[in-house]
Amino acid sequence: MTLENRRRLFLTGVMEVISFNEEKILLNTSLGMLTIKGSGLKMNKLDVQNGEVMIIGMVDSFTYTGSEAKQDKESILSKLFR
Repeated sequence: MTLENRRRLFLTGVMEVISFNEEKILLNTSLGMLTIKGSGLKMNKLDVQNGEVMIIGMVDSFTYTGSEAKQDKESILSKLFR
């Protein structure tokens, strides 16, 4: 994880995008569920095969929860590939 000036966040180990909007992004990573909060958040780069994501916008916080977190909603990718 690399955060530059709270405006650009580069992540590796991303396995799945659970949900996203301009204020909150929820990712399933190799280290557990990751919640990113901020404003104007956009996924500038998404490469799930290599586990890489770049997020731009103002990052206010990011929080990891346990790797056993339940997924109540379908993932974005599973919705796209129905």
